[in-house]
Amino acid sequence: MENFCSKYNVSRETFLKLKTYQQLLSEWQAKFNLVSSTTLETAWERHFLDSAQLFKYIPQDAKIMYDFGSGAGFPGLVLAVMANEKTPYLKINLVEATSKKTLYLNHVKEQLNINVNIINDRIEKIIPERADVITSRALASLEELFRYVYKFCSRQTVCIFPKGKKYAEEIAAARKNWNFDVRIEPSEQSDEGRILIITRLSKIKGEK
Repeated sequence: MENFCSKYNVSRETFLKLKTYQQLLSEWQAKFNLVSSTTLETAWERHFLDSAQLFKYIPQDAKIMYDFGSGAGFPGLVLAVMANEKTPYLKINLVEATSKKTLYLNHVKEQLNINVNIINDRIEKIIPERADVITSRALASLEELFRYVYKFCSRQTVCIFPKGKKYAEEIAAARKNWNFDVRIEPSEQSDEGRILIITRLSKIKGEK
């Protein structure tokens, strides 16, 4: 606990909320297939710490954040727990199309008493709102993600996308239709993983 609290500069209360969240994940996994069952025993490292490491890339002055394809809440709900203490002015929206998963997310929200907005709908059906930050984990390829997030982006929007070993291939494929700046950061939880920090996203002229 002390290592986590000092590393991420959060209180004991925030740490305990995340551990409660982990317990709820184990309990609800028996009802719904929330995460791969092979990752449940190492969920703290594979899901919670993997999500928590993204917080430092969120600009301090960000006001609106979207997490697309939230699933069991990674990374969006973990970041919301941390933001409730560190940046309570940040409005976080979790978007998940599967009703069972949003039922679970709302239960965790109530149990942890955190401020987060949970939207049960498909991304393309949501009325776009300019976001300061967009996150998404294991939802789609970079090219597909850009098609989802573009309407929510301004030139200043920061997109934070964890990716696996094929990240370079995804960047190359996306550059065929999109202009963007990318900063590539190592993952603390995976030797092959990378965190892509995307800014200045725009369509290449002629792309539909």
